Amino acid sequence: MESGHPPARRQLLTGAAALAAAAALTPLATARAAARTAGPGLAAYPPVHWSAASPANYTEADRPAQYPIEMVVVHVTQETYTDTLRLFQDPAHQAAAHYVVRSADGYLAQCVSERNIAWHAGNWDYNTHSIGIEHEGWIDEPKWFTDALYRQSARLTAAICERYGIPKDREHIIGHAEVPGTDHTDPGEYWDWARYMRLVIEDS
Repeated sequence: MESGHPPARRQLLTGAAALAAAAALTPLATARAAARTAGPGLAAYPPVHWSAASPANYTEADRPAQYPIEMVVVHVTQETYTDTLRLFQDPAHQAAAHYVVRSADGYLAQCVSERNIAWHAGNWDYNTHSIGIEHEGWIDEPKWFTDALYRQSARLTAAICERYGIPKDREHIIGHAEVPGTDHTDPGEYWDWARYMRLVIEDS
């Protein structure tokens, strides 16, 4: 965690800072992303780097056969991209999201397979029926929400919605703060929902 960033309004990710550094950030072949595309004419997944979360931070499942995937949940990390990946690899952390988006360039890591249940929403029912996307940054510092971050995240969300037939609206693409029972407030007041949803629809 970087200094000078108080907990503010979103519960900070916690974990051991002494864990080994995350794997080298080399993009996977575009074929990996294409393999997850639902079919001709549908939004394509952007390239991602696989950075596996600890199995202690998610539940193995067979989605969507076991649980239909009906939502995308937008998060903000309150951590750097690199430290977020380290935390997700820490078995004591007890949390992980499916994807993490880097602020500077929109670079994407996938930490949990979509078929599995990532522990990201703080609500079991929402976890079972959603995909969680973390975005590098702090909710009270809008400089982290770059054009590259918005565009790559929207491209990913559009592809997820196409794959699972999720409506591209604010009832199905929600912030962590909108999950019942949560004490989190991300993505916060500086997240530009109008811009984000416009990009999701444009990428469809």
